[in-house]
Amino acid sequence: MNYEIRRACPKDIKRIIKLLHQVNMVHYEIRPDLFKPLTTKYDEQELESILKDDNKPVFVYDDGEVRGYAFCQLTEVRDNLLLQDCKSLYIDDICVDEQARGRHVGKALYEYVCEFARQAGCHNITLNVWEGNEAALSFYRNMGMLIQKTTMEVILR
Repeated sequence: MNYEIRRACPKDIKRIIKLLHQVNMVHYEIRPDLFKPLTTKYDEQELESILKDDNKPVFVYDDGEVRGYAFCQLTEVRDNLLLQDCKSLYIDDICVDEQARGRHVGKALYEYVCEFARQAGCHNITLNVWEGNEAALSFYRNMGMLIQKTTMEVILR
């Protein structure tokens, strides 16, 4: 199968919006107390701005149609009293189109992001996974990721 992974560009925005809807619905189904249905975390104008920001690269898997994306953020700690100097890449969001699952789109995106982070001089890659998103947890474990820290909550009613 011929495909390329590349930086997203403005012509990809409409397709990215459709994929953002899919991700939102996964989150809504897991946590309807926190997520609204049938919406996205970014609108077209916000995406246009993000795509111009080199510290927030967005990569797409394109085989003639965008089948997945990875939203990333480069962060750097310098001269911190507590923490070592460190450059990191945070994966804010990875999505593989529901119709393309099982075709190794996510693996290709993840490996591309890892190589990008290495080339950028990053020490590590981090991300968050919602509790209950077993498919994502399994995928990231299979990619070799380990738990770095745990966020906990109590719901007050």
